Amino acid sequence: MSTITTEELISTTLLRFATAGSVDDGKSTLVGRLLHDSKSVLTDQLEAVQRVSADRGQDGPDLALLTDGLRAEREQGITIDVAYRYFATPRRRFILADTPGHVQYTRNMVTGASTAELTVILVDARNGVVEQTRRHAAIAALLRVPHVVLAVNKMDLVEYKETVFAAIAEEFTAYASELGVPEITAIPISALAGDNVVDPSANMDWYGGPTFLEHLESVPVSHDLAHCHARLPVQYVIRPQNAEHPDYRGYAGQIAAGTFRVGDAVTILPSGRATKISGIDLLGKPVRTAWTTQSVTVLLEDDIDVSRGDLIVPSKDAPATTQDIEATVCHVADAPLTVGHRVLLKHGTRTVKAIVKDIPSRLTLDDLSLHPHPGQLVANDIGRVKIRTAEPLPVDSYADSRRTGSFILIDPADGTTLTAGMVGESFAAPEPVKDASDEDGWDF
Repeated sequence: MSTITTEELISTTLLRFATAGSVDDGKSTLVGRLLHDSKSVLTDQLEAVQRVSADRGQDGPDLALLTDGLRAEREQGITIDVAYRYFATPRRRFILADTPGHVQYTRNMVTGASTAELTVILVDARNGVVEQTRRHAAIAALLRVPHVVLAVNKMDLVEYKETVFAAIAEEFTAYASELGVPEITAIPISALAGDNVVDPSANMDWYGGPTFLEHLESVPVSHDLAHCHARLPVQYVIRPQNAEHPDYRGYAGQIAAGTFRVGDAVTILPSGRATKISGIDLLGKPVRTAWTTQSVTVLLEDDIDVSRGDLIVPSKDAPATTQDIEATVCHVADAPLTVGHRVLLKHGTRTVKAIVKDIPSRLTLDDLSLHPHPGQLVANDIGRVKIRTAEPLPVDSYADSRRTGSFILIDPADGTTLTAGMVGESFAAPEPVKDASDEDGWDF
C-alpha cells in the first residue's frame, strides 16, 4: 500500500486567507505581485493592466490593478470592496480575500476574514504599527483566525534596514500576543520590487525565514470540521407530493460542522424533539454518511414538525438553547448600536427579534483596556453586548464553532447589517457586570 507524502498532502489542501492593513500600505500591490510572480495571471489580464498603466504614464505595470477592479478603486487608488481571487501553485490551492484598508471599510475586513485560516496584516515600514493595524489585529483575534502574518512592506523605502523591521515586528507581536493570537509570523517585503514575495531578496540577506509565498504554501491548515460538533441548519423542507414521491419529506441544508450518518439519534432544536436519521440524500442519490460543507437532504424516522431555521444536532451532543446571549461584537453600521435597540438576530438559517439589553464594555485599541458601559457602539467599535431574544436559540460558543457560534444583528426597518457577533468569551471579555436593568421586565 502506497503512503501519502507530506508534499502530496499539502498539494491537496486549500488555504483561505485575507489581506488587511492601513490605507496605502500596499495590499493590492502585494496581491498583484504574488499573482504575477507565481505565474497566476492570464496573459490578457496582464496586457490590460499594462495598457491602463501606460495610459497613466507609468513606466511599468501597476500590479495593484489586478485586484482593484471597481472604477472608483482605480480612480482613487484605494481598495473599497473585498476582492476575491482564486489561484494555485504546485503545492497548494488558495482563496484570497483582498480587503480594504480605510477605516470606514473595516466592515469589509470582517467579512473577508470571517472564513479565513490566515490573515495577512500589512504595515508600511515607514509608519510602523498604527491604529488601523491594531484594529485589524483585534479583529483577527476576535474571529479566532489561527495564523497571522505581519508583512512589513516597503522595506526598499527604509534602505532594507533590519533594525526597522525588528522594531515593528517586536511591537506588533507583543500587541497581538496580548490579544491571544496563537501564531504570528513576521516577514520583511517590498511588494513593488518583489523582495521576499515569491523570490528571496538579495537586499535582505540578514533575513533567514521563508518568503511570503513559501509560508503560504507550508503553513499547517487544519480546517477539517468533520470531527467538530455536528450541526445542520435547516434551510428548506422538501415535499414533492407527486406520484413518484407521495410521502417524501426531507430537510435540506448545508452541514455547518461535523458528520451525520443514517441511524444517528438526533434532536431538533429549539423544540427539543428527538428522532433518528432514516436516510440522507446527496446530489439526488442516497448515501450513508455526509459531512461538513456538503449540501444534503436528511430524512427522519418520525413525522415531527421541522421547519426552516431549526437545527438538527446529535442527541448526545446538543447545545443548550437560550434567550440570553453574551457576545463580543464588531459594530459595522454607520448608525450606533445602543442599549434598548430593537433588532433582528440572524443565527444560521433562523432570524428572530431581539433587544440589546446591555453594552458592558467597549475595547480601547491603544492599550486594550475596557471602557465600561459606554451606552453605545459606533462604527468599527469592538465591545461586549448582552442580548435578549424573542425565541430560544441553540448557540455554540464561537471558540467551539465559528459557524454556529456567530450571528449578525440586522436593522428591522431597512435590513441593514448592524453588527457581527461572536458568542461567548473572547479577549474583550470584561468582568461580570451586575446591572439593575437585568431585573427589569421585558416584553418577550
